[in-house]
Amino acid sequence: MKSEPLSFLSGTHVGPWEIYLEQVDRVTPYLGKYAVLVEHLKRPKRILVVDIPIHLDDGSVAHFEGYRVHHNTARGPAKGGVRYHQDVTMSEVMALSAWMTIKNAAVGLPYGGGKGGVRVDPRKLSPGELERLTRRYTSEIGFLIGPDKDIPAPDVGTGEREMAWMMDTYSMNIGRTASGVVTGKPVAVGGSLGRRDATGRGVFVAAAAAAEKIKLPVEGARVVVQGFGNVGSAAARIFHDHKARVVAISDVTGAVLNEAGIDPYDLLAHVAATGGVRGYPKAAAIPAPDVLTVPCDFLVPAALEGQITKDNAWKIEARIIAEGANGPTTPAADDILLERGTVVVPDVLANAGGVTVSYFEWVQDFNSFFWSEAEINQRLERIMKNAFEAIWQVHQEKKVSLRTATYIVAATRVLEARALRGLYP
Repeated sequence: MKSEPLSFLSGTHVGPWEIYLEQVDRVTPYLGKYAVLVEHLKRPKRILVVDIPIHLDDGSVAHFEGYRVHHNTARGPAKGGVRYHQDVTMSEVMALSAWMTIKNAAVGLPYGGGKGGVRVDPRKLSPGELERLTRRYTSEIGFLIGPDKDIPAPDVGTGEREMAWMMDTYSMNIGRTASGVVTGKPVAVGGSLGRRDATGRGVFVAAAAAAEKIKLPVEGARVVVQGFGNVGSAAARIFHDHKARVVAISDVTGAVLNEAGIDPYDLLAHVAATGGVRGYPKAAAIPAPDVLTVPCDFLVPAALEGQITKDNAWKIEARIIAEGANGPTTPAADDILLERGTVVVPDVLANAGGVTVSYFEWVQDFNSFFWSEAEINQRLERIMKNAFEAIWQVHQEKKVSLRTATYIVAATRVLEARALRGLYP
């Protein structure tokens, strides 16, 4: 008997979720005996939609819509970030939770996939309003989360501050401190050293591993970064530290180009002073969409999903694309890039450094024993390199893209766990 489609999505264009489903369809022929279980990957385990009413500073009450999705928990508790953005949708959060399932399995972490989001522009709220929003959201989803159930983390629009508020709110509601309920916290309240740069560092490690396979030196290589937030800025700095030349960078305010190279540390100072890369005096302004088509060796899309499409993929002149954002490349664009010989290190591998160090933080919180930053970076690099090698081997053996190879490895692990656990009742 064929399973029914998700009723609330039937007949609609579902955006990021539709992209994820197409990625699963592409990997299904390679799953062998587990292909019959693939429906488990196409359905979120549970979806919670919450109303978040808060008092604004002027005394009025505003309502915001929030989500928390558990995609799959066959391999362990749900794990995934919380996004604050004005364009957050259920489709997006569903897809992000599913990509977390694949990502965690790809690097061998004992987690399933989860994700949360609130449809809000955090730039329009005061710190007090953001705190009230975060605490109310945490209370609304509180019965779903917990150190052994679902562990949120930062994402677009959230950071250490919001994670501290979430941890405190959850702890107050259960009557004891539970530092392991979230990751990405400040170090002073149980956070991990190295967490802030972990995603960007993982992007660099994965990109460098791919470069080694095609004999592309990192030193002197041209690098372009789309998105200069936490992930993009960390990746730019680490490429710069390894003597690569960062020639173009963009963010929501605009894009800048300097063929001689941009010092990311200097640009960060400009961003801190002005609020964005626009107006940086040591580089020329270019239209923001053009940053993706600047000729380079490494392109790091680290903004939002759906940035590389069939309309611009054929103009991209990068040898390696290391996806710092979640879902930046559509399936149609993937086909074009594969045909053009571009190596795409997919998001579910390239940006797994963040959740890997989140795992380290979670383990440290459970044991109340913390590691040095050098130890964390060393462990991160080892896990990322081992995962890349296993995926590269499948990529070579099956003659498929790195994205499909990553999905083969990850989906097989998830579905094997599902098969071994069976169905209850």
